[in-house]
Amino acid sequence: MRHFLIDTDTASDDAVALVMALTDPNIQVEAITLVAGNVPLEQGLQNALYTLELCGKQIPTYGGAAQPLLRELHTAQFVHGTDGMGDIGLSLQGRTPTPGNAIDVIIDTVKAFPNEIELVTLGPLTNIALALAKAPEIATLVKQCTIMGGVGKGRGNITPVSEFNIWVDPEAAKMVFDSGMKMKMVGWDISRNHACIDPALCDEIKAIGTPFAEFCMDIQNTVKNFSTDVTKLPGFDLPDPIAMAIAIDETVATETADVYVEVIIADGLTRGQTVVDHVNVTKKAPNMEVVFEASRVQFLSMLKAAVK
Repeated sequence: MRHFLIDTDTASDDAVALVMALTDPNIQVEAITLVAGNVPLEQGLQNALYTLELCGKQIPTYGGAAQPLLRELHTAQFVHGTDGMGDIGLSLQGRTPTPGNAIDVIIDTVKAFPNEIELVTLGPLTNIALALAKAPEIATLVKQCTIMGGVGKGRGNITPVSEFNIWVDPEAAKMVFDSGMKMKMVGWDISRNHACIDPALCDEIKAIGTPFAEFCMDIQNTVKNFSTDVTKLPGFDLPDPIAMAIAIDETVATETADVYVEVIIADGLTRGQTVVDHVNVTKKAPNMEVVFEASRVQFLSMLKAAVK
């Protein structure tokens, strides 16, 4: 049994990623920790708890940072809807998270399973940075940290060069990237190129006919418009699910490289940019395994299997 800890700002794509992990018989999710990002913290908690109920799972779920380390919180409700789940009328209130603080839970869980915890981050890296600041020794105790964030090659989705999760809290991202933890970055370029769901494919997945299949497609309701109108994709993309697929099965990533990546913390268009040193111009030691290509076929196979 593999041991996962998932740190998330649960909105519509995070929820699909949670379903993929929670329905995998080989994975034990030890804890789910919430961070503000796509939606405010309390809404993210409700969305995660709703998804757990749908999956019939009782996983300890904790609230963490309600805002970035140094900056005002900017959410992505303009993408995912006011409730983060497509504004389709789901009952997303009234659930009670597990008592405790996400930062302490991250530290305690990593120490309880030394060199076994596989950390999957689906939102801004605020919780992880705070945990590392409080207990820097956990960096060497994490088996693997798969980060949905940044851009390996190509354009951004919140500025011309920056991806949302890193942009929300670039200071936290820089702390994590510089921590020495074993990390794998799955950037927005991987989602844009390999995890786009066009209308015909969306209908095909919904036609599987299970509550999981309908839920995972229906909650993309508001993302569909944003993807078509703003990011100019042929359908909605699923950044967190393809990152989760790679965390579950590393062979989904078909091209990776160990490189140095620096996070820009300056303001302006480059805020949150992940500068990837492809050819070691900086002569700095690699701090990240970056995914450059992935198997769309394998990802879609995993997604469909998860919702059956």
